[in-house]
Amino acid sequence: MRLLIMGPPGVGKGTQAVGIAAHYGIPAISTGDIFRANVKDRTPLGVEVSRIMAAGGYVPDEITNAIVADRLTHDDAADGWLLDGYPRTEGQVLALDKVLERTGRHIDAVISLVADTDVLVERLLKRAELEGREDDNAETIRARMVIYTEATDPLLATYRDRDLLVEVDGIGSIEEVSGRITSALDAKLG
Repeated sequence: MRLLIMGPPGVGKGTQAVGIAAHYGIPAISTGDIFRANVKDRTPLGVEVSRIMAAGGYVPDEITNAIVADRLTHDDAADGWLLDGYPRTEGQVLALDKVLERTGRHIDAVISLVADTDVLVERLLKRAELEGREDDNAETIRARMVIYTEATDPLLATYRDRDLLVEVDGIGSIEEVSGRITSALDAKLG
């Protein structure tokens, strides 16, 4: 099974990705985790990513695409995977399409966790307070939501047009949302 998971900040995407991957016996692959591990280990990639992020930039698609393409060749991903945090741009969608085309594989479904923005803002404000993130306020959180929506809507439309999109209510307990996701995937993939 080859899956993507998408969702706005605060919806619990990372938590759900781990649970879904475990449920289906596939690795959860997070580009953010890959970048953080490389930065921590001071690999050449990590040094480059640190430099880019310190300058306030985004890691270019070429680097991200290469990392994901390489990661999908690892033995644990031979029978499937769940990508969390990728693709984020239309260029990344096309790059993933090419990788899959070369290997004769395809995406089975794209999970989109949906939630009311006000609920997510409240959730993120509580997390910011608990974690002492003083730069996270309602205004910055709402700005991130707008950026997410603008960047992701075209991708969701692409996957909707391909009949791959599975939209799931992302609000509730971890178990409730997990149950909704697996039920929706099982119904779609039968």
